[in-house]
Amino acid sequence: MNIDESHFFRESTLRICGSLDIDKAMQRCLQFMARHIPASRICFHVYDRQLGIVETVAMATEAASEAMSLRTPLSARGRRQVEDQRSSRTKLMERLGDDAVAGPIARHFAGDDLSGLLLDLALEKQFIGTVSVFSEPGKQFNQDHVRLLSLLNRPFAIALANSLQYRELRKLRDMLADDNRYLQDELRQIAGQEVVGAGVGLKDIMELIRQVAPLDSPVLLLGETGVGKEVMANAIHTLSQRRGGPFIRVNCGAIPNTLMDSELFGHEKGAFTGAVARKRGRFERADGGTIFLDEIGELPLEAQVRLLRVLQDKEIERVGGAETVRVDIRIVAATHRNLERMLAEGTFREDLYFRLRVFPIVIPPLRQRTDDIPVLVQHFIGKKAREMKLSTIPAVAPGALDRLIRYGWPGNARELENAVERALIVSRGAPLAFEDIDPAGRQAVDGPKKDNKADEVCGLDHVTALHIRKVLAQCNGRIEGEKGAARLLCIHPSTLRKRMKKLGIVFGRNAAHVEWGRARAPEG
Repeated sequence: MNIDESHFFRESTLRICGSLDIDKAMQRCLQFMARHIPASRICFHVYDRQLGIVETVAMATEAASEAMSLRTPLSARGRRQVEDQRSSRTKLMERLGDDAVAGPIARHFAGDDLSGLLLDLALEKQFIGTVSVFSEPGKQFNQDHVRLLSLLNRPFAIALANSLQYRELRKLRDMLADDNRYLQDELRQIAGQEVVGAGVGLKDIMELIRQVAPLDSPVLLLGETGVGKEVMANAIHTLSQRRGGPFIRVNCGAIPNTLMDSELFGHEKGAFTGAVARKRGRFERADGGTIFLDEIGELPLEAQVRLLRVLQDKEIERVGGAETVRVDIRIVAATHRNLERMLAEGTFREDLYFRLRVFPIVIPPLRQRTDDIPVLVQHFIGKKAREMKLSTIPAVAPGALDRLIRYGWPGNARELENAVERALIVSRGAPLAFEDIDPAGRQAVDGPKKDNKADEVCGLDHVTALHIRKVLAQCNGRIEGEKGAARLLCIHPSTLRKRMKKLGIVFGRNAAHVEWGRARAPEG
């Protein structure tokens, strides 16, 4: 071949580096190269050593070009062939289909029977990727073609490295835009949520929050529905070193079980029907910030197992993915349910409970902090008046505050907020009297009297002891055997005896009249 190699190099390089869209640059280069090399198709590939796959990132013919992400798994032989390669080279293949690496890729383009050239690309002794060139049907490449293609190693390597960086920047840009939309929605929901009563009824709670906020320790917020657990979680985030990061809220009771993994951990493209693109889950979105797991007691047992791994290892795996993603998060959980009772019932994992319960904070109900009611009323009047675009803010009628203070507020601050909104709607500018609130018709300030001792919050050891005594009473004090308590409790008899000894439950010959009589005796 009588070719001016300098001219070939210059013209090919101008076309290779002429566009950030690597597929278009490849097409222009191929249109020129085809004058000197019988080439019909050119592709760029990168190799993922961890997954053992070759990703084709771009392809071009003289008529068309396409940026893509075509992933081809390699056989063990193909992986060894790639990983044993230590230096850049240009390889000539008489038939692409016979090669352990090129064969599976060529089949995607119906090029098994074509001759091929492979050019390994390296910059500063670092392997970047590979260029593959397919011959025209019925024609073969030769050593002259190998020499010409070898001239383009550096331009191809620079073009591929730039393209990969450009692709990564576009992905990060899209992620940031997606994060921005998501966080704006979250901020709209929590904007303006201040801790009203922080200097009065919630003074002790705020002191606990100030103590734990600068740390990364998990926090468990406990309290009735409507006491403001989300506001407290937001306060923990705002007072922490993570306040510049995201605050992601998850209502564990509002996510269907079928979508739980996808919502929490994300999914890869094609992981299931409808997964048209990679999606990051709530844990991944919370990276560098705080994730608030509201109503943690509603989390299914299967999801509890996966949450335990996040707490222990700070790692997640997206649905349909093999890659482990590390996350830097602080977990704040909340529930209105009695988790200790759920432990005894087997509906909440004991190991997860103790992982979350590093720093528990019990938020008192509104009926136990009536000094906060006047402050809350004024706060809600101002907030709702702005939302309803009222020109003037109504006053509170004489005696109305006393009526509100004597009411039991089973719905806590949320019910009070609704009462204020309802009063603003019906007042028509007159002072707010809250005449629909009847202190005598609902729960009193001291709260409902509980006749059922099972509703009281008890320690875990106390609940366990009660359960063991109940089972022993059913078994007439027998521990071992077919009808023994150990069989019903699904534990070894010696383990049961050790636990009973630890809990102070008497056992043995003289125990029956002490323990089993007590378990059977009626309360009251």
